[in-house]
Amino acid sequence: MLLDRITSLLQSCDGNAPALPPTMLYNENWLLRLAIDWLAGHRDEAAGVPITPMAAATWFAEGWLPSAFLPRFRKDRLAESWTHADGVVGHFETGNRGWSDIVLNPQAAQLVVVEGKMFSRLSAGVKNAPWYDQAARTVACMAEILRRADRHPIELEHLSYVLVAPRKRIDESVFADEMTRGAILRKVRRRVEDYAGTRDDWFRDWFVPAIRQLDLVCLAWEDLIETIAFHDPAAGQEFDAFYNACLFYNRPQAVTMLHDLRSGPAPDPEPELEGLDHDAIVPARLGDDRPDLPGPRDPIRDAAIRRKG
Repeated sequence: MLLDRITSLLQSCDGNAPALPPTMLYNENWLLRLAIDWLAGHRDEAAGVPITPMAAATWFAEGWLPSAFLPRFRKDRLAESWTHADGVVGHFETGNRGWSDIVLNPQAAQLVVVEGKMFSRLSAGVKNAPWYDQAARTVACMAEILRRADRHPIELEHLSYVLVAPRKRIDESVFADEMTRGAILRKVRRRVEDYAGTRDDWFRDWFVPAIRQLDLVCLAWEDLIETIAFHDPAAGQEFDAFYNACLFYNRPQAVTMLHDLRSGPAPDPEPELEGLDHDAIVPARLGDDRPDLPGPRDPIRDAAIRRKG
């Protein structure tokens, strides 16, 4: 009975006299959940979509990711809390601590953290590190998930951080400053340096291999919906209508000019990213199989293989 009432209340958001603010239904969180749910039911058709669960994988919304910088003692001035993720896809379990924490399976092949956006930017830093933004924080948490599972990044077939946003926002490079390997590495390194050596091993053994291995992907809502519509026209129409309602109800009241944060001299190359493009953002090419690109000789990867084998 109560579940029926919840359904009725949510349905009222589409009427002339809603009982709830329409944004409680029409938002990027619900759109992302619906999209991943559809992808999970069409894994073969949607295999080229970077947020599609692999075989035997699952997904979870509003999961919590562990940080390598949790409090060591009361009133730890450097500490931060767990990080919230809009969606997580892969081979993991939840609730080991009685809540929504993500715990990677020992033989996991996939770990994808997904962030959905409409008009907002990636969130700023934590209280004790205002420059430590959402992308850097999330990728660092992914490295910590791997460490806790003792699952080296090279052992996963699919390791990605995916940002889903309107195509116009991606084309305007709204997220370009945060979604690059070099920017993320510099911010996490600075965070580690505050710990005076106590996080150096974690940075070297887990974070650097993770940032080298993972894909940083910007995926347009429009491309995702077009893929759904190609395989299921009726569902595609429903997704398109829902997306347009999200755009309408979440539209900003005022448009502000965004300045180019990348103006000025380019930062020096990062030695940890030798052989990789520091500033490349991977565009999602839906419908294509994930490319199997042999990387350059990587001493970190080779050492990990020796350690595991």
